[in-house]
Amino acid sequence: MKLFRKKNVPRAVKPELVSAIRCGSTGPVLPAAVEPLEKELYDRLRSAVPVIDAAIMKIIRLTGGFRVICSDEDAQDGLDHFLRSVPVGLEGVSIGCFADRFLDSILTYGSAVGEIVKDAENERIAGLWLGDVSSVRISAGIDPFTRSYTVRSADGTSRTVTRPENIVYASLIGGKSLLRGLPALSSILLRIYECIGQNYDRAGNVRYAVTYKPPSGSDDFIYSRDRAEQIAREWADGMNSARCGQVKDFVAVGDVDIKVIGADNQLFDTNVPVRQILEQLIAKLSIPPFLLGLNWSSTERMSSQQADILTSELEYYRRLITPVICAVAEAYLASAGSDASCRIEWDNINLQDETALAESRLKNAQAREIEMRLDAQNNNY
Repeated sequence: MKLFRKKNVPRAVKPELVSAIRCGSTGPVLPAAVEPLEKELYDRLRSAVPVIDAAIMKIIRLTGGFRVICSDEDAQDGLDHFLRSVPVGLEGVSIGCFADRFLDSILTYGSAVGEIVKDAENERIAGLWLGDVSSVRISAGIDPFTRSYTVRSADGTSRTVTRPENIVYASLIGGKSLLRGLPALSSILLRIYECIGQNYDRAGNVRYAVTYKPPSGSDDFIYSRDRAEQIAREWADGMNSARCGQVKDFVAVGDVDIKVIGADNQLFDTNVPVRQILEQLIAKLSIPPFLLGLNWSSTERMSSQQADILTSELEYYRRLITPVICAVAEAYLASAGSDASCRIEWDNINLQDETALAESRLKNAQAREIEMRLDAQNNNY
């Protein structure tokens, strides 16, 4: 009898989305949501224009949290523990982290693809992996509603995903990025900011022109060079003394004229063109300007309407990722030997919804009370 038995260490599992494949199906191939160069363009666009990156991050945070409800109460605790502790790639943990990254890919690139990575020995879920949408191609499988996924690597090799049932996929309507059409506007905006910086380099740092005019009829014209060098030394000494907190007056004999270079020229007012471009960006991102610190409208009614529009946008994004979350949860239940189903309960988007819901319930209760009172009076008669 062996006192110490060798434990079965599960083999490392490599997500199939990391491998590169090319479609081997004869069915129609959907166009790529984003090409590799286009993906890099969107990444650089978010890093170059902070408003775009801030808008996407706020949309993800405002989408809110959720709770997965299992139809089998006995399996609820195990499901909750799995969703809290499931690894997501190399950095994240929990289904909430996966949902945030999945939605980030949808907004930035127009679609997102992930994989439910299972252990090769016991078929238990080892973690979740978010794939690169620029290398994934989708084609029809054996029927029009079955997908066949392919992934291409950088070296050009390819093969088909052998277990497409472990792949989760979602996309915006049309499969196009939310940032589509913004690079042209963003390039204009960046050129305006670059010109503002250059103008401040030229005129923002005050420079002086000191002109000495020798009196007419005197011999100072002969020593004009020496006078100019002496004035330059004294002027530089007076300017440098200000760095040490000392104030020195500049005293000169003769006609000395001091002017600020560029004082007659004013900088261009860029408020109007910058606001016009930002309005186009915000309209494409569908987020109220006041959430980004752009105080264009101070009326409370306008802010309330914009918040309602944002709520409808967030509900749309929730509908996109709800099936993905349910697929992950039901895959875990299936691996645990349960045939239960799941549903998603989303948190209210903001406190304004809580207030509106409370007022609605109060009015419904008051209306119900009045109806019951009228029914009781009619029955008495």
